[in-house]
Amino acid sequence: MISIRQTLRDWSLPIAMIAGVLIYFAYINIPFLDSTHAAARSTVAVVQPLLIFSMLFITFCKVRIGELRIRRWHVWLLAFQILSFILLSLAVAFLPLTAAVRVILESAMLCLLCPTATAAAVITAKLGGSAASLISYTMAINILVAVVAPFFLTLIHPTAGGSFLASFLLISGRVFPLLLAPLLLAELVRRFLPSLHALILQRGRNWPFYLWLVALMLAIAVTTRAIVHTHLPMYVMGAIAIVSFVCCVLQFAVGRMVGHYYGETVTGGQALGQKNTVFAIWLAYTFLTPVTAIAGGFYSLWHNIVNTWQLYRCNHTR
Repeated sequence: MISIRQTLRDWSLPIAMIAGVLIYFAYINIPFLDSTHAAARSTVAVVQPLLIFSMLFITFCKVRIGELRIRRWHVWLLAFQILSFILLSLAVAFLPLTAAVRVILESAMLCLLCPTATAAAVITAKLGGSAASLISYTMAINILVAVVAPFFLTLIHPTAGGSFLASFLLISGRVFPLLLAPLLLAELVRRFLPSLHALILQRGRNWPFYLWLVALMLAIAVTTRAIVHTHLPMYVMGAIAIVSFVCCVLQFAVGRMVGHYYGETVTGGQALGQKNTVFAIWLAYTFLTPVTAIAGGFYSLWHNIVNTWQLYRCNHTR
C-alpha cells in the first residue's frame, strides 16, 4: 500500500499530463457530446483561473507581505529574461528572415519572456525552496513583462497589439488581478479571520499541489487541442518543439546556477524555468504569429517533465 502511494506521489505530474491527453481524445470522440464543445471551452476558461486563484490564496496564507522583497539574484534573472527577449525582438524586427525562421525566433521569444508560473510557488515549496522568494520574483517579472513587452511586440507586429498603452493595459489586465487579488484576500483573512487562517495553515499544506494537478490536467488537455488543430509542416513543428526544449533546459540551468551562488538553487531554477504557459499561448494569439502558441504547449510539456524528475529526486533523497 505504501509502495502504491509512493509511486503515485512520484509520478503524479505525468499521470495528470497523460490524463489530460486521454480526457481530451475521449471527449472529442464521443459523438453525442459534440454540441457541448463550446460550453466546455467556456467552462475551462473559468475553472482554470479559479484553480490558480485558490492555489495562490492558500500559498499566500503561508507568506507574510513583509517577506516579499527583491533579492540580488532576482535582478540577474530579470536581466537575463528581458535582455534575451529584447535581442530576439530586434532580430525579428530588423533582420530579413524567412517565414519559418521568423516563427521559430518568435517561439523562442515567448519561451524566454514568459513570466514565472503562478503555480511555481507550489512546486518550489515541495522541493524545499523559498515560496516567498519565488512569489517576489513572480510579481517582479510580471511587472517587467507588462512594461517591456508592449513596446517590442507592437514593434514586431504593429497592427496586432495596437498602441503601447492599449497593449500595456491588456497585458496588465491579464496578469495582475490573478496575482494581487489572492494576496490581498490572504492578508485580509490573516488579519480579520485568524481562526480560518490557522485552519488553512494546519490542514491545507498539500491542497495547492492537488489543485495544481487538476489545473495541469486541464492545461494539458487545452495544449493537446492546440497542437491537434495546428496546420503546420512537421519540420516547423519539430523545430518549435526543439527550440522550446532548449529554452526550457537553458532557463532551468541558468536559474539554478545563479540561485546556487546566492544559496537558493531550487528557487532560482523554478523562477526562471517554470513558466506561465497559458499566458504564453494567449500572448502568441494576441500579439504574435498565432502558430507560435504551440511553443507554449511544448514548453508546458518540457517544464513538467523537469518538475517530475526533480520531485522524484527530492522524494528519494530525503
